[in-house]
Amino acid sequence: MIEKAVKPAKNGCLLNITVQPNSKVSEIKGFNEWRKSLEISVKAPPSRGKANREVEELLKKFFGVKVEIVRGQTSSNKVVFVEMQKEELIRKLEDLHAQS
Repeated sequence: MIEKAVKPAKNGCLLNITVQPNSKVSEIKGFNEWRKSLEISVKAPPSRGKANREVEELLKKFFGVKVEIVRGQTSSNKVVFVEMQKEELIRKLEDLHAQS
């Protein structure tokens, strides 16, 4: 199911995410099958790009590569570019899912 949130792009992949700002903890929560997106919560508020920056930092730390929000800057539904091949990205997300 996770592969439905990932689309190949030039030099990487596009990943659908859903963000919940103002949370108690910043974490990658898991995969939302209904929305076909990765759910992420962040402590930062959704003002002046604070939550977006925290999302990018959280994903950059998790994947270990360049991550950038490319669509949905003012929405809770976003698309991020991850500088990683599709198979490797899906494997990392499946490993995360298996741990939860």
